[in-house]
Amino acid sequence: MANETQMANAIRALAMDAVQQANSGHPGAPMGMADIAVALWGRHLRHNPADPAWPDRDRFVLSNGHGSMLIYALLHLTGYDLPLQELKNFRQLHSKTAGHPEVGVTPGVETTTGPLGQGISNAVGMALAEKLLATEFNREGHTVVDHFTYVFMGDGCLMEGISHESCALAGAWKLNKLIAVYDDNGISIDGEVKPWFIDDTPARFKAYGWNVIGPLDGHDVEAVDKALAQARRSAERPTIIVAKTQIGKGSPNRANTAKAHGEALGLEEVKLTREALGWPHEPFTVPKEVYADWNAREKGAAVQAEWQERFAAYRAAHPELAAEFMRRAKGELPRNFAQVAVDAAVAAHAKAETVASRKASQLALEAFTAALPEMLGGSADLTGSNLTNTKSTPPLRFDLAGNVKLAEEAQGDAPRKIGRHINYGVREFGMAAIMNGIALHGGYIPYGGTFLTFSDYSRNAIRMAALMKKRIIHVFTHDSIGLGEDGPTHQSVEHAASLRLIPNLDVWRPCDTAETAVAWAVALQNMNRPTALLLSRQNLPYAPKAGLEDISKGAYVLAEPAEVGLDAPLQAVIIATGSEVQLALKAQEQLAAERIAVRVVSMPSTTAFDRQGALYKAEVLPAGVPRIAVEMGVTDFWWKYGCAAVVGIDTFGESAPANVLFKHFGFTPENVADTVRAVLSGNVSA
Repeated sequence: MANETQMANAIRALAMDAVQQANSGHPGAPMGMADIAVALWGRHLRHNPADPAWPDRDRFVLSNGHGSMLIYALLHLTGYDLPLQELKNFRQLHSKTAGHPEVGVTPGVETTTGPLGQGISNAVGMALAEKLLATEFNREGHTVVDHFTYVFMGDGCLMEGISHESCALAGAWKLNKLIAVYDDNGISIDGEVKPWFIDDTPARFKAYGWNVIGPLDGHDVEAVDKALAQARRSAERPTIIVAKTQIGKGSPNRANTAKAHGEALGLEEVKLTREALGWPHEPFTVPKEVYADWNAREKGAAVQAEWQERFAAYRAAHPELAAEFMRRAKGELPRNFAQVAVDAAVAAHAKAETVASRKASQLALEAFTAALPEMLGGSADLTGSNLTNTKSTPPLRFDLAGNVKLAEEAQGDAPRKIGRHINYGVREFGMAAIMNGIALHGGYIPYGGTFLTFSDYSRNAIRMAALMKKRIIHVFTHDSIGLGEDGPTHQSVEHAASLRLIPNLDVWRPCDTAETAVAWAVALQNMNRPTALLLSRQNLPYAPKAGLEDISKGAYVLAEPAEVGLDAPLQAVIIATGSEVQLALKAQEQLAAERIAVRVVSMPSTTAFDRQGALYKAEVLPAGVPRIAVEMGVTDFWWKYGCAAVVGIDTFGESAPANVLFKHFGFTPENVADTVRAVLSGNVSA
């Protein structure tokens, strides 16, 4: 029989040794949650260290990611490809044991955590994805999607408001396979939390519609095991287990103190802790018998093999379903996607409609959501404004028993059709983090909408998506002062530039229906980066163009001087995005009447353009020709392109009709033309 006390102490020892060696880190949470980890990882978690990505594994999220040595110790001890040397390299350059867990860096880590509250929110997305996939793909006698999502979280996760947003949705969606263990140790960095954290957490989660188990002794493995078993039997509610623990458990002088939270124990205290725990081993030394007790490779292989047997039977009975399931699990687009994308762009080009780019987005979505059943949309209570819903994406709904309601019966051997548009309510941050979890789980491509100015609420989750290299699509409408009467609280000024600064985030601000269709196609193909689509409220005329092939490069020559009747050497280039492309085209016409030859470059995506080669960039923006940028946003961003002048806005907006605001702030063809003249006459210096 396994010695579970020694199993827990191995976690404690590895945690304090790694943090001590790095002289940096958080030993308290791993030491306090070690017994909880023994109960979950030793008795319940279905996983295979030899294959961390098999589809029906349980998901484990360490939401209190500062306690990263807990998961690193567990992954090492249970047999993942995380050798002891990596634990010795904790928090060192290029190690697999970063300060906070990072997906794609450490085998077995399901999501990048650290910003508190986002891990539990990611887990809500994972549990939702499991529930939806089970509804779509499981068939009588063939259950191929059936796993749990487990979360460890602490006080900080519950203090962050995002946990309210996401946990309320988990209750509304009746995610019964979501099980969270709350490490209730009463300590944070500033000390005992009583003066600033008085929430009745059990009552809070009961109000969300969760099962609440505890409080119980988090150092009693049997009690935690019993609670987990009870939680697993829940038919229609997510579960939170409130586990009382001692932070820094085992440390004679640091346990139950803030000192254990975020700093090394110190060599003397490490020595005393070893003695107190009865752990007489040298640093980073774990006895063979403890490794044997923890090793999960044999059990994991058996669990996965049993699932593979079931999936083989499923494939034999439902070959088309099985193939579709694996395609979506791998994140691959349908074989006909390229043609769907071309058709959408060509149709937009042929119709040349004058519509707001938010409507252009919905037109593109009609094509893409019909062709891609994995697209899972939503909006933060702005569906009628964001236009994220389509004929193929009816609302996602659940019955009183927690089952996903079918939108309609599937035809033949195809996935059952569910609602694919989520009403997130007024929860922008929660929506963004839940979408991250959906993408991390696999099987769906999530997209969700709100106003661009509210991207501030979502920003840290957007940043996390970029860091994790996951395909999530944010639909941000009402992208400028063109919003009009709602005023500066809702008018985006700095947001486009701000989003462009996030590494690995694609940002698109299309000018018409064709550019919008291409932007969506590129976003759907961005398997390793998220995308933000910035879309207008006001109608935009179609911009005539010679072809569509260069739009995906982020910037292209939209109109040469010859296209407005002027055969003369190029004198200036106007770079414009979104709604301002029309200003550039009209200014080009005015200048042509004075024999001033201007090229108009549409730059719907600076981020995509920045990835192009030097030759293409030089073709679009030739050296030695003055450049003038036009965008309804802050000007600082545009100087990176060597502009001689920028027509922008470096103040907040005003409340007034859009056309009045455009004139007031100088967004007119006349002002753009005047700016070009000033540059050419030398009255504006670079």
